[in-house]
This record gives sequence, C-alpha cells and structure tokens, in this order.
Amino acid sequence: MSSPLGITPDESLRKGLQTRHISMLALGGAIGTGLFVASGATIADAGPGGAITAYLLMGCMVFFLMQSLGEMSAYIPCSNPFEEYGKRFVSESFGFAAGWNYWFNWSITLAAEVVAAGLIMKFWLPDVPSWIWSVVFLGGLLALNLFAVKAFGEAEFWFASIKVIAVVIFLIVGTLLVFGVVGDQPSPGFSNWTIDEAPFVDFPLGMLSVFLIAGFAFQGTEMIAVAAGEALEPKKAIPRAVRTVFVRILLFYVGTLTIIAFLIPYNDPNLLNASEENIAIAPFTLVFSEAGIAVAASMMNAVILIAILSAGNASLFAATRALYGLSVQGSAPRLFSRVTRTGVPIMAVAATAAIGALCFLASRVGDGRAYVWLVTASSVAGFVTWMGIAWAHYRFRRAWNLQGRPLDELPYKAWLYPAGPVIALGMCILVIAGQNLGAIRDGTAADLELWLTAYGALIVFLGLWWGHKLITHSPTVDLRTADLSPTSAASAHHDAELIS
Repeated sequence: MSSPLGITPDESLRKGLQTRHISMLALGGAIGTGLFVASGATIADAGPGGAITAYLLMGCMVFFLMQSLGEMSAYIPCSNPFEEYGKRFVSESFGFAAGWNYWFNWSITLAAEVVAAGLIMKFWLPDVPSWIWSVVFLGGLLALNLFAVKAFGEAEFWFASIKVIAVVIFLIVGTLLVFGVVGDQPSPGFSNWTIDEAPFVDFPLGMLSVFLIAGFAFQGTEMIAVAAGEALEPKKAIPRAVRTVFVRILLFYVGTLTIIAFLIPYNDPNLLNASEENIAIAPFTLVFSEAGIAVAASMMNAVILIAILSAGNASLFAATRALYGLSVQGSAPRLFSRVTRTGVPIMAVAATAAIGALCFLASRVGDGRAYVWLVTASSVAGFVTWMGIAWAHYRFRRAWNLQGRPLDELPYKAWLYPAGPVIALGMCILVIAGQNLGAIRDGTAADLELWLTAYGALIVFLGLWWGHKLITHSPTVDLRTADLSPTSAASAHHDAELIS
C-alpha cells in the first residue's frame, strides 16, 4: 500500500527520456567551466600544440570508452550500470565498489557546482553573500529532480542547448577574428604558434599535465548509460548518442582550443588568471570583447551560470540513480529504492542532496581544505569509473564469445574490440598514476597530504572492493556462466514484486 506521498518500495523508474534528452545529457555533462573558463590555462601550460594534442589523445580514449559503454547499455539498459556490469562480469565485490564510487563522485560534484554558482552571482550582486545563492540553487535543483524524469530531461535539454549555442557562436566569431574579417586588429596568422617555446611548451611534462586536465573535462559523457534505464527506446537512443555526442564534444573542445591558440599568445597572463570570480579575463570573454561585443563579460557570465546549473542538475540525477541502483541490488538500505508514483526515487534524491549540502557547508568552515580534498577525490573517482567500464566491457564480450552468442544479437557493437577497452584501460591507469605529477615536479612528493589528495578516491575504491570481498568471499565471475540476460536487476526486482 502506498504512503500519502505515493511512495512505494516496489515501483520501478519510469521511462521518460527521449533520444534528444539523452544526447543532450551526455553533451551537456561534458561542457562546463572547464571549457568556458579554464580552457586557456591548458594552452598556457603546454603551448597550443601540446594542449590540442593532449585533448585529441584523451578524446581517443573517451571514444573507446563510449563504444564500450554503448554496447553494454544498449543491450542491458539500467539506472546503475557501473554496479550492474561490475557484478555481472567481474565480481560482486567489484560491482559493489564501483556503484558506491559513482555515487560518491557525483554527490561531491553537486556540492562543487552549487559553490561555483554562488561565486558567479557575485559578478552581478557582489554585496550578497555567495552562500545564499548556493542554497537557493541547491533548492532549485532539488525541486527539479523531484518531478518526473521527463521534466529533468527537458530542463537538461534546454540547459545544454544554450551551452551548445554559445560554443557555436564562439567558434564562428573566433574564426572571423582569425581571418581578420571582424575586429580592429589584422589577422594574427600563425604568429602565436611560433613565439618562444611554442607550439610545444615544457614537452613532454607540460602535455602530460594537460592530458590529466583534459580527462577531467570529458567526464560526464558516461551519463548516457545512467539515462538508459529511463530511456523510452534505449536500443535506438544509446547508439545514436554514442555516435553523435563524442564527435560534437571533440569538435567543441579542439575547435575552441584552436581558436584561442590563434588569437591569444600562450604566455598571456590572462590565460592563467581566469576564474569564476574573474570572468572578465576568461578566454571566451576576451575573444568576444575583441570582436567588439561590449556586453561580452555579462553574456558569458550568464552562459557559465547556466553551464554550472546544468552540471549540478546532471550530477544530482546521476548520483540519485546510482544510490537507487545500490539499494535495488541490496548494496544500500532498501529505503533508497522507494519511488513516487511518477517514478522518482525520492529518498535517494533527498539523501544525495543532503550529502551535497553537507559538503557545501564544509567549504564554509575553516580554510575549506577538507572540501578541496573531496572535490579532487571526486575527479579521480571519475577515472576509476572509466577503468571499471573498460574492464567490465572486456569481460562482457569475452563472456559473450565463450557462451557462443552471435554478435548480431547486440543492438550496438563496439569498434576495435578488444583493442578499444584495453587501450582505454591502460590510459586511465596512466592518468591516475600521474595525479601526483605536480608534487613530484615541485619537489613536494613526500607530502602525505598531497598523496592522499591525489589518490584518496582510489584508496577508498580499493578498500570497498577488498573489504567487501573479505567479508562476503565473493568469487570472480566465471565468464562461461556469466549472466547475459538483457534484463537489469532493477527490472527483475520489479517483476518479482509484481508476481508476489
């Protein structure tokens, strides 16, 4: 019997996301302040050639990951893919750790986004404390995620659309500036590519440091798998998103970096000093200002605020579905599998928002160092998730082949298997291993705090994995008998409840 709020423990999530929603969710998840504000810093660190090469290499890794994820999620759509696939094709313990790692990743990211949104508002209303705006935005995101998933999908579609339009306009205006069609200055030509150490600055360490940043920038593309569990037609929507989203993201990032590299010298101090609190010298703002757009700073500030709210919206959605999935599989209290009549896992939404609020409050206490640790850890947790995707897909396809299943049964087939997931896994390991590169270069590698900051999330993941294995003694999955049914655990749970 349902409660007065219409909350029941046996209803599954509702199918409400269309193909356009899923495509924009993945696209919007990877376009944020890293592109609008911090993109110039990568050119300053590695030079134009080093930065673009790093993003192209990282783009190749993300391409392989999207292929792996697309193949599995189109065949087995579910709201908790990283736990589900880990448990099915690696081990119960691996899936348990992967599910909690993903929830942790996006819960902390939610807090980071609402803090950034508060900083953005100081551009227009400097006398209002930023924490007030952070609370307002967190409340707004919470309310939005309490509606049916279709409302979330529509909001994210329009959030992401505005960001995409801003990037397209930037690319058009920037190209006109490069060729000297607009602006007061003649075309710069290739002058910024030949000054001092350009095009490769501090090679190869400079490029490696940008390689790490580029990986963080692409995080969020894996949300198509989370959305698959609530997609109306996952077998059509997921392949289409995989084919189109990656190309758009790569074009946006590489195109943006190329425009900035042509127009602004890599040694311009503004490239390093741009931040959410100093939007007037962000690369996007500088380019629009040079084109004679007087309201460039205010316009970009509005776009960046939308980008932050979009990222926060997606973070709350992804973390909520991860917690719901953990509950369905018995890895979290069953309370979090309760959903409303409209299919919203309300208790999981509330718990995730509460964690985001607590982490936000941590940033208001003392020097905020603990909060910085958490945000850094959440970034590393994203790479841990990607490692899990590559490893799970490698074993999924091996199980498929060992059990004699024809590839024609798969709605979408990943390219270049097994090379794709193997290359992606190796590159993820390289990125995680290089987290402490800055400390090593600065001669502070012995600092325990820096090591914990760089590898804390990995340590937590390994602790959950091995701790669960120690307690449960769960074996590694035998690929000859691995579960290859297209039904997720959440769907099976719902069907069992209906039968009973």
